[in-house]
Amino acid sequence: MQTVSLPGLAIIGGGPAGLMAAETARAAGLAVDVFDAKGSVGRKFLIAGKGGLNLTHGESMPAFTARYGPRADAVSNWLQAFPPEALRDWARGLGVDTFVGSSGRVFPLDLKAAPLLRGWVRRLREQGVRFHVQHRWLGQADDEAHRLETPGGELRVSAAATVLAMGGGSWPELGSDGAWVPALRTLGADVAPLEPANCGFDVGWSEHFAQRHAGAPIKPVRLAIDDGAPLRWRQGECVATATGLEGSLVYALSADLRHRIHAQGHAILRMDLAPGRDASRLTRDLARPRAGRSLSEHLRRNAGIHGVQAALLRERLDKAALEDPATLAQGIKSLPVRLVAPRPLAEAISTAGGVRLESLDQHLMLRSRPGVFCAGEMLDWEAPTGGYLLSASFASGRVAALGAVHWLQAQGAARKS
Repeated sequence: MQTVSLPGLAIIGGGPAGLMAAETARAAGLAVDVFDAKGSVGRKFLIAGKGGLNLTHGESMPAFTARYGPRADAVSNWLQAFPPEALRDWARGLGVDTFVGSSGRVFPLDLKAAPLLRGWVRRLREQGVRFHVQHRWLGQADDEAHRLETPGGELRVSAAATVLAMGGGSWPELGSDGAWVPALRTLGADVAPLEPANCGFDVGWSEHFAQRHAGAPIKPVRLAIDDGAPLRWRQGECVATATGLEGSLVYALSADLRHRIHAQGHAILRMDLAPGRDASRLTRDLARPRAGRSLSEHLRRNAGIHGVQAALLRERLDKAALEDPATLAQGIKSLPVRLVAPRPLAEAISTAGGVRLESLDQHLMLRSRPGVFCAGEMLDWEAPTGGYLLSASFASGRVAALGAVHWLQAQGAARKS
């Protein structure tokens, strides 16, 4: 078994948080080695940009930081070190200009992730960062050396300081498989169970509905969680799947839906299938004589309801409700859909849970392991899609690297005194 001693910073994980940590530490003069389990770095970053790389968001900082829910205060502190505007400036420094879309989301002009990642890795190499791929972290040995599985056998690496940035548990085929959880717990970290975030949910459709309407977009639509309080509607679109619902509007509600399912075994999602019409108008329109027309044709002509929307009504309302104009109108405006489970973690866009921030100091150093810092999605925070995930990952990598720099400086000062 080979043992290597590094004079500077070892970074485990080559995603956005790890690469930003590498850039920050190298700029401070540290020698930096990046280790990644896959054959190249940034694989999930590339997939995230496949439909258009959403780097960050253009909204005001109070609204921006509120997106992080219970962890808003902590993430706000990270973002002070690398706010959204700094992220856009950083991309511009790599030759990638950005624009703010109509939704407020920020994208590269060409919408692609690959040019940015290639330029970034090339610049890091030129700055002296060393990359080691196909090196999977197995944990830390008793002598605090990091155990890494490589094609040539196990390697032990000792470093002056370490940043762990191995991602969450979603997209395991790209390296974020959560395999690090048991090893982190042995190091004394308090790790919240990894759970799916920005994910779809199971409903349990009838076989008829699943076969005919899986993949059908539902738009426009408003959704609200029925939690006993006044309904807080959000408008957008979602998609019917073979097992339930997914899509951007569902993802935006996923944290609250997941919590309700944990608490009571299910969550009730209300669907407004006709956002542009009120219930009284729908009732009047649906009360018109059908003149021998089928219910499907009646819904299409008088309520603009057809396809998957009409199928949802048949799926959730009984015959009496479908035949009564007032009850049918109410169903169109507030159709209850019972969600029973989130989809598996491997299918989720991102991860909830991870290393609890209470296990870390303000520099993201593990309290139980001085000199070991954590960053990115392996930390216990979550956010909706829209640029918030990447922004916080970049910022946390910068915070962890600066923490490592300051810690090493303090160690050096202590040795000299």
